[in-house]
Amino acid sequence: MDPRARVLVIAIVVAFIAFLDGAVINIALPAIEADLGGGLALQQWAVDAYLLTLGSLILLAGSLSDSFGRLRILRIGLYGFGLTSVVCAIATDGTILVVARALQGAAGALLVPSSLALIIATFPRSEQGRAIGRWTAWTTSAFLVGPLLGGALVDLVSWRLVFAINVLPIAAALVMLRPLGRDEPNPDRARVDWLGAALGVVGLGGTVFALIEQGRLGWADPLVFVPMTVGLVSLVAFVAWERRAPAPMLPLTLFRARNFAAGNLATLFIYAAFSLGLFALPIFLQESGGFPATLAGLATLPPTVMLVLLGSWFGGLGGRYGPRLFMALGPMIVALGWLLTLALDLPVDYWWQVFPGMVVAGLGMAMTVAPLTAAILGAVDPARAGIGSAVNNAVARIAGLVAIASIGVIVAGRLDVDGYHRVAIATALLLVVGGAVSWIGIRNPAPPADEGDQPATPASGTAGADERPRS
Repeated sequence: MDPRARVLVIAIVVAFIAFLDGAVINIALPAIEADLGGGLALQQWAVDAYLLTLGSLILLAGSLSDSFGRLRILRIGLYGFGLTSVVCAIATDGTILVVARALQGAAGALLVPSSLALIIATFPRSEQGRAIGRWTAWTTSAFLVGPLLGGALVDLVSWRLVFAINVLPIAAALVMLRPLGRDEPNPDRARVDWLGAALGVVGLGGTVFALIEQGRLGWADPLVFVPMTVGLVSLVAFVAWERRAPAPMLPLTLFRARNFAAGNLATLFIYAAFSLGLFALPIFLQESGGFPATLAGLATLPPTVMLVLLGSWFGGLGGRYGPRLFMALGPMIVALGWLLTLALDLPVDYWWQVFPGMVVAGLGMAMTVAPLTAAILGAVDPARAGIGSAVNNAVARIAGLVAIASIGVIVAGRLDVDGYHRVAIATALLLVVGGAVSWIGIRNPAPPADEGDQPATPASGTAGADERPRS
């Protein structure tokens, strides 16, 4: 196999593994809870333990890849992801599963930045856009395959196979990596921001722990109040440290660009809503609606299908007319879609109560994602597009982490019909806020001076590398 083709296949397989794991877990949650117990809290932790370490460490992982060698970090991530996947598959109680999921997220954080960095290091600049486009197309398919595969595995075999199946593509990736040899650490590597990473993990971990456990223990319990306090103080300390760190994990100077700051604030609300709604719906359909896991997976496919079919088209329109209108209107349409699911009741009639809302939500998602990515990457210097994309990816994952942790507060501990209705309303409100932030904060880029009145185009040609919903 041609060396460049080999690198591209490896990068696709590696990222596909990480994205697929995030796409299948929601479908398996009711079966996991039925087997291991733990109620809604375990379902929240099964998702959030992974997102916690993934979102906290993904920026640090990029630095590690640059400093210690992309192939080395990629191999460490693959071995770690494979080992933790096996532990998840054989977990005998909820605690073991949650700890393994947290370690799996840490390993996953090493995979995506390293796979993209490997493409950039291997392909000449003239071919990078095409290679990243292929990487995007194939890895996006994980969000189509995931719900179907996860549902089929749960219904036909066991939820444990959802994790065990990761071993096969990981083994294939490690075999394909062998001819590439080993790379040496970068002698000019920048200092790694270990303190920033630690403050980020403690800050997010304490806050998320309190949000999840308050439903069981109450806000006044020291096991809730103390972690919340420590978490919030750590987050403040994280921001203060990043302002003065010699090599910050999160370069705060990026936020001086208006569209970058406003776009990431919009991302916070929009992706919190995406994660909240798509976490609650499959669980409700299985636990209250009596849907098998496969049908619950199919029920949530319309938004992904719409995103795949229409995302590039709306990205082109955003390039011609500017991202502001699409970033403002798109979330409002997604909000309308979730409000349509307020028709959901028992017994569930999917085609009348769920499907219309999912199609409308998918249309809004397709309208939003590509212009949002282009606006954020177009606001930073092209030389810093990599870190700009990583920051936005981390913001999206952290938004999902906090939203899922908060679901217990929203549903008051029970994801019944009334609880689901509260989730749908909260999801819509988050989207409305995200759309309003976009309308107020985003500015369309000015057209180039030599093109007169021609419509503006995004400043970055790498927007397509991130046109997918985060998981």
